[in-house]
Amino acid sequence: MNLTLGLALLALALLVGLGLHAWWAARRAAPRREDASVDPAPVRVEPSLGEGASGLDPVGTLALVTARRPSRLDPLIDAVVGMALETPVTGEMAVAHLPASWRAGSKPVHIEGMNTETAEWELPRHGQRYGEFQAGVQLANRSGALNEIEYSEFVQKAQAFCEGVGAMADFPDMLEVIARARELDAFAGPLDAQLAVTLRANGAAWSVGYVQQCAARQGFTNGVLPGRLVMPGAQDGAPPVLVLSFDPQAALADDPQAAAVREVSLSLDVPQTSEDEEPFPAWHRAATALSTEMDAVPVDDQGAPVTLHAYAAIGKELGSLYRQLESRDLAAGSAAARRLFSG
Repeated sequence: MNLTLGLALLALALLVGLGLHAWWAARRAAPRREDASVDPAPVRVEPSLGEGASGLDPVGTLALVTARRPSRLDPLIDAVVGMALETPVTGEMAVAHLPASWRAGSKPVHIEGMNTETAEWELPRHGQRYGEFQAGVQLANRSGALNEIEYSEFVQKAQAFCEGVGAMADFPDMLEVIARARELDAFAGPLDAQLAVTLRANGAAWSVGYVQQCAARQGFTNGVLPGRLVMPGAQDGAPPVLVLSFDPQAALADDPQAAAVREVSLSLDVPQTSEDEEPFPAWHRAATALSTEMDAVPVDDQGAPVTLHAYAAIGKELGSLYRQLESRDLAAGSAAARRLFSG
C-alpha cells in the first residue's frame, strides 16, 4: 500500500466516524418514540361524570334518566324546597315547565318529582305521573358559597315551575340559607385537596406515542380531551382516580410522533375518589414508575424535586382530611362530596 492510498483510506474512515457520531447525536436529541412491538394504549372513552360530578348542565338528557334511583337532592349540601300538589300531574306537563338552564349563577339547580307508580324521586320525564315535586340549589362548590343573587335566581326558577304545574312552595329564608352556604364553604375550602406532580424529562424529550405507551403500562387509558390520559375508577361512570396530562397541542400535531413532550402532569382530585380505592398510593406508585421508565424527575409546582419524605408527609395529611370529611357525612368519593367539590 502506498502512502497516498493509506491517507485516502484514513480520511474515509474519519468521515464515516464523524457521520456516525452526528447520526447518534441526532437520534438522542429526537423525541423518544413508542416501541412498535408493544400494543398501544387501549382506546377508551373517558366516562361521562354527569351533572353532579362535572358541573355540566343536564339539558337535553331527560330521556336518559333512570327511573329507579335515590333523590338527587341532599340536605347536607342543598337548600331544598318542597312543592305540594292538589292532584298528580303528568310528566309531559312537568317537562314542559322545567327551567331552560339548570344553574343559578355558578350553582347547580335540581327539580325532582315523586313518581306515583314507583314512589321514588326522579327527574320528570314523559309517560309518568307525579304526586309532588321538590327543588334544590347547591349551597357551595368550588366556585364558592351560594350568594344572595344566586338564591334569588333559584327562587325565580322554582316559582316559575310551581306556577306552570300548579304547585305550592314554601321557600327557606334567604338569610338562613346564605348562612348555611357560607358555613359549608368555610368547612370545605381547607379540605379541597388536589395533588399534582410534574414529571420533567432529564434528557431526550418524549413523543406522544411514547408517553401513551408508558402510561398504558400503569393502567391509564385515553381521555376525552387531547393530551389527557386517565386511570378509571372502580365503578362505571365514576371520576377517574388519576389524570395524566400534557400539552394538548402536541397531541393535536399533524405528526404526534414527531411532537416533543418534555413534561407531563400527574394529578389526583382527592375528594372525588373513595379512600378505599387507595388513590394516594396509586398516585405515588404511578409517579415513581413513570419517572423511572421515562427518565424523568418529579417536581412540585415550585420546580423543587418531590422526595420520599414529601410523599410521606402528604399521605399523613390526607389521613386527617379523610377523617374530617367523614365527620360531616361527606366521605371522599361519596355522591355529596363529588358534588360539593366540583364546579
